[in-house]
Amino acid sequence: MKFLPIDLLDEQSITDAAERITEPLDLVIITTGILHMGEGLMPEKSIKDFHPDHFARIFAINTTGPAMIAKYFLPKMAKNRKNVFAVLSARVGSISDNRLGGWYAYRASKAALNMIVKNLAIETARKNKSSVVVALHPGTVESTLSEPFQAGVPDGKLFTPEYSAVQLVNVIDQLKQEDSGNLFAWDGEKLTF
Repeated sequence: MKFLPIDLLDEQSITDAAERITEPLDLVIITTGILHMGEGLMPEKSIKDFHPDHFARIFAINTTGPAMIAKYFLPKMAKNRKNVFAVLSARVGSISDNRLGGWYAYRASKAALNMIVKNLAIETARKNKSSVVVALHPGTVESTLSEPFQAGVPDGKLFTPEYSAVQLVNVIDQLKQEDSGNLFAWDGEKLTF
């Protein structure tokens, strides 16, 4: 396993990291995301809270960054064996499952990321039949991302990072090529976009 530092807002750092890959990859997991940054950038409760600069920053990190990684890392995936390219998305990025509204930038960025995954899966299937491209919902993980919102999480549904990671690896292990282009939850449930 290699650690390759990447700045999602710097395409050159992504290309530099990709150039350091010399062997075909079996697994790429993009685990980045932003929902808030203290009091200055919080999820919108209503459209009156919408700020274009916040929206652009959240999209840059949650959508554009993973797409840029795909641009440079999907060609590095193994061609003769199962390989998985996965991104962390979120259930709240599901358009059909949205019952609460709000969180405009985060929801939209994750919905857009889900569409990127769908497009990547279709394109990749033409070039590499061994690849599986998916979005993963890790559940609500005890982290700085979820910290301001943990009070509303039902008992037993706030996961440690270790638990969520093990669950997601189990989901990845079970994936088949026909699963490509979909969103899966930490428990293996196929979620709707």
